[in-house]
Amino acid sequence: MSEALPQNRLVFETELGFVAIAWSQVGLTRLALPERDREAAERRAARWTAETVATLDEAPAFVSEAVALIRRYAQGEAIDFSVLPLDLAGIDPFRRAIYAAALKLGQGEVTTYGELADHAGFPRMARETGAALGRNPLPLVVPCHRILAAGGKIGGFSAPGGTVTKERLLSHEGVQLGPPPPAQASFAF
Repeated sequence: MSEALPQNRLVFETELGFVAIAWSQVGLTRLALPERDREAAERRAARWTAETVATLDEAPAFVSEAVALIRRYAQGEAIDFSVLPLDLAGIDPFRRAIYAAALKLGQGEVTTYGELADHAGFPRMARETGAALGRNPLPLVVPCHRILAAGGKIGGFSAPGGTVTKERLLSHEGVQLGPPPPAQASFAF
C-alpha cells in the first residue's frame, strides 16, 4: 500500500523560516521543516505533488489552524499539535503507533527511541522506531526531534540539516543537550 498523495500544498513564512505543508480532504499529509527562503520550501513541496498550490484563503479550516499553530510555535509558544487531523493513509500500523506515541510528548519533553517503542507497545524495537521516525512525513507536528538515542545522545535526524536541525528545534523548546554548564563558585575568604 502506498502513502497518500497530498492534494494541495502551501508555503508560508514563520519566525523560523519558510514552512511547506500539504493536505488531503482528511488531514495533513506532509510538512517540511523551516527553510531559509521560500524557493527552497517550494522546491521541497513540489517533490510531494504536482497538484494544486493553494492559498491560505482556499485552505480548509484545519490547515489554517495548522499554520496558526506552527507560527505560534515559531514564536516560542508551547503548542499541542495533536489537535490537528492527520491523513496517514498507507502508513503501516507500526509507524502509526510510533507516531501516536510521539504525539503524546509535550513541548520540551524528550524520550529515547527505546522508551518510545515501549510506550507504543513495541518493546525492544528501538532501531525500528528510529527507522520509522526517519520516514516521518510530518516532522514538527509528529515531534520526531524529541526522540533521543540511549544515554541522552542526540541520535539521528533525517531532515535537512541533520542533527544540527534537531538540536536547534530542541533548543527552541528549551532542551539543552550535553553536559551542564560549569557551576559558578563563589568563595568568601
